[in-house]
Amino acid sequence: MIYLDHNATTPPDPLVLEAMNRAARDAYANPGSRHPAGRKARQALEDAREQIAAILDASPEDVLFTSGGTESSNLAILSYAAGRTGSVLLLPGEHPATEEPIRQLVKTGWKRVTIPINSLGRFGDNALEHINWDEITFATALLAHNETGVIQDLTSLAQKCKEHRIPFHIDAVQAAGKIDVSFRKSGATSMSIGAHKFHGPRGIGALLVKKGVRLTPLLRGGHQERGFRPGTEPVVLAVGMATALKQWHDHRAERTRCVQQLRDRLQLGLLERCQPAVINGDLNHRLPNTLHIAFPGCDADALLVGLDLENVCCSLGSACASGS
Repeated sequence: MIYLDHNATTPPDPLVLEAMNRAARDAYANPGSRHPAGRKARQALEDAREQIAAILDASPEDVLFTSGGTESSNLAILSYAAGRTGSVLLLPGEHPATEEPIRQLVKTGWKRVTIPINSLGRFGDNALEHINWDEITFATALLAHNETGVIQDLTSLAQKCKEHRIPFHIDAVQAAGKIDVSFRKSGATSMSIGAHKFHGPRGIGALLVKKGVRLTPLLRGGHQERGFRPGTEPVVLAVGMATALKQWHDHRAERTRCVQQLRDRLQLGLLERCQPAVINGDLNHRLPNTLHIAFPGCDADALLVGLDLENVCCSLGSACASGS
């Protein structure tokens, strides 16, 4: 089998599985319990939080554990919109985890303001010149696109949001664990990541939130995660997430070089043998692992079925939009 669907999910690293197994055995207690076993679980959880924060250039208290990137983005977006009506600024083609909550907001009276992008999928500084910043309530943007792999330079957008005191959320789910990400330097109010995109376990992610920012919980229950995300913390998954991110961080130069060479080899081979073919996105600003290619005149669904029959795993787009 040839697996070409790492943007949908990655297989867990063997070292991640080992770390999770140890945590399941040694840190099995509720981290909120005030006894030796509970304190041991709490220590494992906070060690994972500190490790993730250090790699993403954040403070440990910035890191809130969630069930994944979707919950993280929903928590940020719906918090910034809570009890208000206004305008949200975003790029076209955002992930469904962003598109769906904003679609619901529009139904309740919110206005959607879209930043124009060029044919390569990126926006320039002049794209922000015609925005009426006085009407914008909050902004959100993908750092790296989950389908095309195009990486945005969000510096100017972050600066504008800072000047106008507008909350700014970055969806870094596809970027974290594939390129260097700095929460502190990004200028974002909040940032979402998901462990299963970088060889960690499914079912856990994080929302990084600047100190002093108040969130409106999606759930009601306990006091966990500063009261913003109630529910018993998944210590084993947190350990797996931290281990996966550290594995990438410790070997990122080698991994990037290797996967980029594989991507370029695949791209060259397809362009040579399967014309007509078109590479979508900005070739100079994309994730090292991502190739988004089209074959004009070829039915996409038929191609996907054909590849499936040959044991090649790939996708037509976001797994979260599968079937649409």
